Amino acid sequence: MRRLLVIFALLISLTSYSQTEKPLRVAVVGLVHTHVHWILGREDRGDIEIVGIQESNTDLARRYSVQHNFSMDIVYSDLDTMLEEVKPDAVFAFNTIYDHLQVVEKCAPRGIHVMVEKPLAVSLDHAKQMEALAVKHNIWLLTNYETTWYGSNHAIFDLAVKENRLGDIRKMVIHDGHQGPEEIGVNKEFLEWLTDPHWNGAGALTDFGCYGANLSTWFMQGERPIEVFAFTQQMKPDKYPKVDDEATILVTYPGAQVIIQASWNWPFNRKDMEVYGAVGYAIADDGSNMRIRLPGDEKWQMHKAAPLNSPADDPFAYFAAVLNGEIQPEPYNPSSLENNMIVMEILQAAMNSAQSGKSIVLNKD
Repeated sequence: MRRLLVIFALLISLTSYSQTEKPLRVAVVGLVHTHVHWILGREDRGDIEIVGIQESNTDLARRYSVQHNFSMDIVYSDLDTMLEEVKPDAVFAFNTIYDHLQVVEKCAPRGIHVMVEKPLAVSLDHAKQMEALAVKHNIWLLTNYETTWYGSNHAIFDLAVKENRLGDIRKMVIHDGHQGPEEIGVNKEFLEWLTDPHWNGAGALTDFGCYGANLSTWFMQGERPIEVFAFTQQMKPDKYPKVDDEATILVTYPGAQVIIQASWNWPFNRKDMEVYGAVGYAIADDGSNMRIRLPGDEKWQMHKAAPLNSPADDPFAYFAAVLNGEIQPEPYNPSSLENNMIVMEILQAAMNSAQSGKSIVLNKD
């Protein structure tokens, strides 16, 4: 029932928007998540206009203003002041995961829609508070993942879920990660909070485990798992003494199993997904390349997924199109609140399991 209420409330909010040629007036909250370069360095597609940036670290803001050629006149140190003076239609949050709740607390009562960078929240408790605010104030609350915009993931979803050509899904194996945040050279402002469990919830478990939880929830069409077991390690305690840098999450469904491998120890960057059905399988090696084997195939076949069509190829274009009523999001799509509430159930259970060493059985909704 709670999920239905969320969907109903979000659908109602569409009535306040109509198609328009004017760009959506947006603000950026936080510059400490380096995925912010995605929006700051984005080509002007005429769909959004950045009218304000909130960041209390003036040195960081100045560095990025030079790099991306925005005026310091639109930078505010205080979130309330920016929201009152700028009055944006929507906000994109690139601050710490812990501070996502504060963004929604400030924006929702003002009727300002929010998209946060993955994951939705630092804990299930924070996520529930954010969900309640979004429903109460009829705002869209979406979550952005890089993998949402992979043509390969959408092609395999169509094959496996919409067309059921793989048969019933039996297993998914999802790998996400890189050599480690320090190893790949993230800046100090990002590294400080990403490796602190207070601000990030955990380490690799939350940073990369969220991708697998998000994709599996999409492919399982919102079915909640019955059990979660996770184990974590510190391969590099000298670099990451406060958090895990290696995590494996086992997610059990009534008829399927999902294995999520999140790591800051891969020798190379990777974001790939394997989907095994009763009669076939499909593997996304990256954003476009796929290996597929269907009934009758003697071996797997290589395929290349077509790029996604605008505006469904980009988080900011997508959000603008949703708010303008041009797109009706499908149930449990990767950006949706209902999907990401289940993601947070999985991540919270995984954190609890890793700490206790026990499997966590999820309560029935």
